[in-house]
Amino acid sequence: MSFINYASREINCKIVYYGPGLCGKTTNLQFIYQKTAPEARGKMISLATETERTLFFDFLPLSLGEIRGFKTRFHLYTVPGQVFYDASRKLILKGVDGVVFVADSQEERIDANIESLENLRINLKEQGYDLDKLPYVVQYNKRDLPGVMSVEELRRDLNPTNVPEFEACATTGEGVFETLKAIAKLILLDLKKGK
Repeated sequence: MSFINYASREINCKIVYYGPGLCGKTTNLQFIYQKTAPEARGKMISLATETERTLFFDFLPLSLGEIRGFKTRFHLYTVPGQVFYDASRKLILKGVDGVVFVADSQEERIDANIESLENLRINLKEQGYDLDKLPYVVQYNKRDLPGVMSVEELRRDLNPTNVPEFEACATTGEGVFETLKAIAKLILLDLKKGK
Protein backbone atom coordinates (compact mmCIF):
# COMPACT_ATOMS: atom_id res chain seq x y z
CA MET A 1 0.00 0.00 0.00
CA SER A 2 2.11 2.89 -1.26
CA PHE A 3 1.93 6.22 0.55
CA ILE A 4 1.71 9.47 -1.43
CA ASN A 5 3.41 12.56 -0.03
CA TYR A 6 1.85 15.47 -1.91
CA ALA A 7 4.16 18.07 -0.32
CA SER A 8 7.33 16.43 -1.66
CA ARG A 9 5.53 14.96 -4.72
CA GLU A 10 6.75 11.46 -3.86
CA ILE A 11 5.16 8.05 -3.90
CA ASN A 12 6.63 5.96 -1.09
CA CYS A 13 6.82 2.21 -1.69
CA LYS A 14 7.82 -0.50 0.76
CA ILE A 15 9.95 -3.48 -0.31
CA VAL A 16 10.51 -6.27 2.22
CA TYR A 17 13.38 -8.74 1.94
CA TYR A 18 12.13 -11.99 3.46
CA GLY A 19 13.83 -15.34 3.99
CA PRO A 20 15.37 -17.71 6.53
CA GLY A 21 18.06 -16.70 9.02
CA LEU A 22 21.50 -15.98 7.56
CA CYS A 23 20.33 -16.24 3.93
CA GLY A 24 21.74 -12.82 2.95
CA LYS A 25 18.87 -10.35 3.43
CA THR A 26 21.01 -7.92 5.43
CA THR A 27 23.96 -8.35 3.06
CA ASN A 28 21.69 -7.41 0.12
CA LEU A 29 20.58 -4.20 1.86
CA GLN A 30 24.11 -3.29 2.94
CA PHE A 31 25.41 -3.73 -0.60
CA ILE A 32 22.60 -1.61 -2.09
CA TYR A 33 23.16 1.07 0.53
CA GLN A 34 26.92 1.23 -0.05
CA LYS A 35 26.47 1.52 -3.82
CA THR A 36 23.70 4.14 -3.73
CA ALA A 37 24.72 7.80 -4.05
CA PRO A 38 24.58 9.50 -0.62
CA GLU A 39 22.31 12.28 -1.94
CA ALA A 40 19.76 9.71 -3.15
CA ARG A 41 19.46 7.68 0.07
CA GLY A 42 18.34 8.16 3.62
CA LYS A 43 20.12 6.90 6.70
CA MET A 44 20.40 3.14 7.25
CA ILE A 45 18.70 2.30 10.51
CA SER A 46 19.29 -0.91 12.38
CA LEU A 47 16.78 -1.88 15.03
CA ALA A 48 18.61 -4.44 17.08
CA THR A 49 17.63 -6.28 20.21
CA GLU A 50 19.87 -8.81 21.94
CA THR A 51 18.83 -11.52 19.52
CA GLU A 52 17.38 -10.01 16.34
CA ARG A 53 18.12 -7.24 13.90
CA THR A 54 15.97 -5.40 11.38
CA LEU A 55 17.54 -3.03 8.89
CA PHE A 56 15.87 -0.40 6.78
CA PHE A 57 16.64 2.65 4.70
CA ASP A 58 14.96 4.58 1.93
CA PHE A 59 16.28 5.83 -1.37
CA LEU A 60 15.10 7.74 -4.39
CA PRO A 61 16.33 6.11 -7.61
CA LEU A 62 16.10 8.99 -10.07
CA SER A 63 16.68 6.67 -13.03
CA LEU A 64 13.26 5.04 -12.61
CA GLY A 65 11.46 8.20 -13.63
CA GLU A 66 8.18 9.61 -12.43
CA ILE A 67 4.57 8.53 -12.25
CA ARG A 68 2.09 11.32 -12.96
CA GLY A 69 4.70 13.89 -11.94
CA PHE A 70 5.62 12.11 -8.71
CA LYS A 71 9.05 10.68 -7.91
CA THR A 72 9.17 7.20 -6.42
CA ARG A 73 10.96 6.64 -3.13
CA PHE A 74 11.60 3.05 -2.08
CA HIS A 75 11.85 1.95 1.55
CA LEU A 76 13.81 -1.30 1.89
CA TYR A 77 13.36 -3.53 4.93
CA THR A 78 14.71 -6.85 6.12
CA VAL A 79 12.87 -9.13 8.51
CA PRO A 80 14.49 -11.16 11.27
CA GLY A 81 15.22 -14.59 9.78
CA GLN A 82 14.28 -16.79 12.68
CA VAL A 83 10.62 -17.89 12.78
CA PHE A 84 10.80 -17.20 16.53
CA TYR A 85 10.43 -13.48 15.69
CA ASP A 86 7.13 -13.89 13.88
CA ALA A 87 5.52 -10.83 15.52
CA SER A 88 8.31 -8.60 14.16
CA ARG A 89 7.96 -10.15 10.70
CA LYS A 90 4.21 -9.47 10.66
CA LEU A 91 4.73 -5.86 11.72
CA ILE A 92 7.34 -5.25 9.02
CA LEU A 93 5.03 -6.71 6.33
CA LYS A 94 2.30 -4.13 7.12
CA GLY A 95 1.77 -1.89 4.09
CA VAL A 96 4.16 -3.87 1.88
CA ASP A 97 4.21 -3.08 -1.86
CA GLY A 98 6.62 -5.80 -2.97
CA VAL A 99 8.53 -8.79 -1.61
CA VAL A 100 11.96 -10.20 -2.37
CA PHE A 101 12.27 -13.75 -1.09
CA VAL A 102 15.96 -14.43 -0.47
CA ALA A 103 16.71 -18.15 -0.51
CA ASP A 104 19.92 -19.75 0.72
CA SER A 105 21.11 -21.97 -2.16
CA GLN A 106 22.90 -24.45 0.11
CA GLU A 107 21.34 -27.91 0.06
CA GLU A 108 21.20 -28.18 3.85
CA ARG A 109 19.12 -24.98 4.00
CA ILE A 110 16.24 -26.10 1.74
CA ASP A 111 13.94 -26.96 4.67
CA ALA A 112 14.57 -23.54 6.24
CA ASN A 113 13.79 -21.89 2.88
CA ILE A 114 10.52 -23.81 2.49
CA GLU A 115 9.49 -23.06 6.08
CA SER A 116 10.25 -19.35 5.63
CA LEU A 117 8.32 -19.15 2.35
CA GLU A 118 5.29 -20.81 3.94
CA ASN A 119 5.58 -18.42 6.89
CA LEU A 120 5.62 -15.49 4.43
CA ARG A 121 2.41 -16.70 2.78
CA ILE A 122 0.67 -17.15 6.15
CA ASN A 123 1.77 -13.75 7.49
CA LEU A 124 0.66 -11.98 4.31
CA LYS A 125 -2.69 -13.78 4.30
CA GLU A 126 -3.34 -12.70 7.92
CA GLN A 127 -3.04 -9.10 6.72
CA GLY A 128 -5.26 -9.56 3.68
CA TYR A 129 -2.47 -9.99 1.10
CA ASP A 130 -1.99 -12.81 -1.37
CA LEU A 131 1.63 -13.43 -2.35
CA ASP A 132 0.50 -14.50 -5.82
CA LYS A 133 -1.10 -11.06 -6.37
CA LEU A 134 1.76 -8.95 -4.97
CA PRO A 135 4.85 -7.80 -6.85
CA TYR A 136 7.22 -10.60 -5.88
CA VAL A 137 10.62 -11.95 -6.96
CA VAL A 138 12.90 -14.76 -5.75
CA GLN A 139 16.64 -14.48 -5.27
CA TYR A 140 18.78 -17.63 -5.03
CA ASN A 141 21.66 -16.31 -2.93
CA LYS A 142 25.07 -17.77 -2.04
CA ARG A 143 25.61 -19.20 -5.53
CA ASP A 144 29.37 -18.93 -4.96
CA LEU A 145 29.46 -21.59 -2.24
CA PRO A 146 30.25 -25.27 -2.79
CA GLY A 147 27.36 -27.74 -2.54
CA VAL A 148 24.59 -25.48 -3.73
CA MET A 149 21.40 -26.84 -5.24
CA SER A 150 20.78 -26.37 -8.94
CA VAL A 151 18.48 -23.52 -9.96
CA GLU A 152 16.06 -26.14 -11.34
CA GLU A 153 15.83 -27.85 -7.92
CA LEU A 154 15.41 -24.52 -6.13
CA ARG A 155 12.76 -23.41 -8.61
CA ARG A 156 10.79 -26.63 -8.10
CA ASP A 157 10.73 -26.15 -4.32
CA LEU A 158 10.59 -22.36 -4.01
CA ASN A 159 9.17 -20.85 -7.20
CA PRO A 160 6.33 -23.03 -8.53
CA THR A 161 4.45 -19.94 -9.79
CA ASN A 162 7.44 -18.94 -11.91
CA VAL A 163 7.91 -15.34 -10.70
CA PRO A 164 11.07 -13.52 -11.80
CA GLU A 165 14.11 -15.17 -10.22
CA PHE A 166 17.76 -14.25 -9.89
CA GLU A 167 20.98 -15.99 -8.98
CA ALA A 168 23.04 -13.91 -6.57
CA CYS A 169 26.04 -13.61 -4.36
CA ALA A 170 25.16 -10.71 -2.05
CA THR A 171 28.69 -10.48 -0.61
CA THR A 172 30.08 -9.55 -4.05
CA GLY A 173 26.90 -7.83 -5.26
CA GLU A 174 26.29 -10.25 -8.11
CA GLY A 175 22.54 -10.27 -8.85
CA VAL A 176 21.72 -7.80 -6.06
CA PHE A 177 20.76 -4.80 -8.21
CA GLU A 178 19.12 -7.03 -10.83
CA THR A 179 16.83 -8.34 -8.08
CA LEU A 180 16.08 -4.84 -6.79
CA LYS A 181 15.39 -3.44 -10.28
CA ALA A 182 12.99 -6.31 -11.01
CA ILE A 183 10.92 -5.81 -7.86
CA ALA A 184 10.92 -2.01 -8.32
CA LYS A 185 9.72 -2.42 -11.91
CA LEU A 186 6.89 -4.74 -10.82
CA ILE A 187 5.80 -2.26 -8.14
CA LEU A 188 5.83 0.63 -10.65
CA LEU A 189 3.75 -1.42 -13.11
CA ASP A 190 1.28 -2.07 -10.27
CA LEU A 191 1.14 1.66 -9.47
CA LYS A 192 0.59 2.59 -13.11
CA LYS A 193 -2.36 0.21 -13.23
CA GLY A 194 -3.83 2.36 -10.50
CA LYS A 195 -4.10 -0.29 -7.82
